[in-house]
Amino acid sequence: MVDYNTIGVIAGALTTAAYAPQVLKVWKSKSAKDISMPTFLMLSAGTLLWFFYGIGIGSLPVMAANAITLVLVAAVAVMKLVYK
Repeated sequence: MVDYNTIGVIAGALTTAAYAPQVLKVWKSKSAKDISMPTFLMLSAGTLLWFFYGIGIGSLPVMAANAITLVLVAAVAVMKLVYK
């Protein structure tokens, strides 16, 4: 039998962790010139909606993954503004 909650946790962890290298790269280099602000703004909005969806369906993996992803994606967007 497939444990879909476990699949959700693994998927959330992988997709969330995928943004950590970008955050570290921008933070270390103090440069975000190659970052597309529209992309990160849309990604932030979509991630926020996924978070609220997770609340609506009562799914902790969806809520947790998207809350953490939102922090990472928003960090890149903020650094884009700071490191102009």
